[in-house]
Amino acid sequence: MSPVPTSAAAAEPLADAPAPDVLCIGSVLWDVIGRSPSHLKLGSDVPGRIARVPGGVAMNIAMTLRRFGLRPALLSSLGRDAEGNELEAEAARLGLDTRYLYRSDDLPTDVYMAIEGGNGLVAAIADAHSLEAAGPKILAPLHDGRLGDAAAPYPGTIALDGNLTASLLADIAADPAFACADLRIAPASPGKAERLLPLLQHPKAVLYVNLHEAGLLAHRSFDNAPEAAAGLVAQGARRVLVTDGARTAAEAEPGALRQAEPPPVLVTRITGAGDTFMAAHLFAERRGETREAALQAALAAAAAFVSGGQPS
Repeated sequence: MSPVPTSAAAAEPLADAPAPDVLCIGSVLWDVIGRSPSHLKLGSDVPGRIARVPGGVAMNIAMTLRRFGLRPALLSSLGRDAEGNELEAEAARLGLDTRYLYRSDDLPTDVYMAIEGGNGLVAAIADAHSLEAAGPKILAPLHDGRLGDAAAPYPGTIALDGNLTASLLADIAADPAFACADLRIAPASPGKAERLLPLLQHPKAVLYVNLHEAGLLAHRSFDNAPEAAAGLVAQGARRVLVTDGARTAAEAEPGALRQAEPPPVLVTRITGAGDTFMAAHLFAERRGETREAALQAALAAAAAFVSGGQPS
């Protein structure tokens, strides 16, 4: 496949652009989401709306951080195809730093497809094969001096998602280039939660998981978020936040357990809620909120998102 020239709108920002506030590492792709207010089951054929929007865990987190006024940078893989050019141009238009994206000549731009009904997420398929194939190439800026290297590790905040391969995540867990970062980690989906096991006991890691993902990481079941958060800390996690939809959420670290109730809202969308929670929590802590206030702020932002609004 011959490369498609990068459009002018997707050109690299100037080298003297401000340094990013947060690095968002992981999936940057197109979300294709079909939504219907109907209760869906296997074989349902109903009217609804289908939208294609920028997505992927890293992208969702970056977009939310940008709405909060931060300057996030993307570290991911895009194909040098029309879809990749369009997505990079849209990311730049949204104010995201695209200087560090890896553009592949032979891998297509990834895509995620989901069906949501009145009864929640019905099914989803994440085609992140290009991100997985690109592997360590997306991390080059953290090793070649652009953002840091093993001798002078990146000292800022990194939001990392579990769409990377298990082997690459294991490498990151031992990589000195990540040794000084404030490392915020999300599993991307329950199917990929166990990929994060090498990072469970990382001394800089803060884990963001839902109740199901917590159980997969712990290799046991939990009845609620406070139990899950405490259980993961008992297994060596430094700090973990666990959500459970409309039920009690919790945060735990050695010697402390906090919990809070999400605001009651009418749910109109699901995809991206966890990413919004993580971004809002990260932002709240950056502006100096207490642990308790940051948890409440993150739950409020996620509630606003699932009800159809934008976090603020």
